[in-house]
Amino acid sequence: MGQKVNPIGLRVGVIRTWDSRWFAKGPQYVANLHEDFKLRKYIKDKLKHAGVAKIEMERAANKVKIIILTARPGVVIG
Repeated sequence: MGQKVNPIGLRVGVIRTWDSRWFAKGPQYVANLHEDFKLRKYIKDKLKHAGVAKIEMERAANKVKIIILTARPGVVIG
């Protein structure tokens, strides 16, 4: 019998990148993680008709860069 492996976890770092790219220590890590979850949920709720395939987040010191991959960019732009 084989073991079941999460296909995304298996490919991260090899042929797929992380959806969030940032580093933090201690309580700041937890705060950033919760903020990422809230932002992803908000974006998915607001753009549910846009066919959002992937949401990537990059953080610098006090900036967040959000990259949205979508099938219908016209809906996102407005």
